[in-house]
Amino acid sequence: MLPEGFGEVAERLRRSTVRVLSANRASGGSGSGIIWDANGTVITNAHVARDEQVRVELWDGRSMAADVAARDAYADLVKLRLRTSNLSSNLSGAVWRESSSLRAGELAVAVGNPLGFIGALTTGVVHGAGPIRGLGRRPWVHAAIRLAPGNSGGPLADAAGRVIGVNTMVVAGGLALAIPSERVVRFLERGSRPTLGIAIRPVEEGLLVLQVNPDSAAERASLMIGDLLLGLTTEDLSEALEEAAGSVLKLRFRRGSPREREVSVAVPGLRREAA
Repeated sequence: MLPEGFGEVAERLRRSTVRVLSANRASGGSGSGIIWDANGTVITNAHVARDEQVRVELWDGRSMAADVAARDAYADLVKLRLRTSNLSSNLSGAVWRESSSLRAGELAVAVGNPLGFIGALTTGVVHGAGPIRGLGRRPWVHAAIRLAPGNSGGPLADAAGRVIGVNTMVVAGGLALAIPSERVVRFLERGSRPTLGIAIRPVEEGLLVLQVNPDSAAERASLMIGDLLLGLTTEDLSEALEEAAGSVLKLRFRRGSPREREVSVAVPGLRREAA
């Protein structure tokens, strides 16, 4: 049974949920996002906002451009800044709650734009918060709630409409996973996480380099496709990059032979949005 006043809670959530579309319709589809504050900050998944500019549609049908102000591909988060100066009185910012305070069995509410249905709302229950076996050490909010393509980037909230996570994926068995609210707040405080500019695949001994982006930290350090970064998981590399931001990171690797090598990579600093 839904709590009294749930209709008002649902309406507030809908007003703080947006649709995020690729600025170039040919380069991707659409997802959802959360208006985080009345200053035009929108949070969504990195896999939803792949381009540096996107379009955002509000609950009332208004559409406007938005720029990526910060990105963390590992955490799958992007901060968007709406490109307008006349919205502050009409934006409905979200209220958030620490996901660590959740208890199994609490009501969970998801709002998004699945399969083209704008502002669709679904309910379910929280299973818990923490790591998921097979997905490394990173924490998730997991809930038994129905999500579909287009829900990604939208809010997962409690019965009072407080955001507890950013919906991201569904795993085997239909369990929905959301990025915990605390990680969103940390991302907003920290800014963009530094990257090497490589695509990797975890293997038994470490991380296999599948791609090296032009003019990236990895290319400048002479890393190559096929190099094997030794003794690292994806989580290890992400944490090491954050700790080494603005300095030098030493990596052990192998290239086509059993002999180990070491490379020093100049890691970019954290990129924060200009004031």
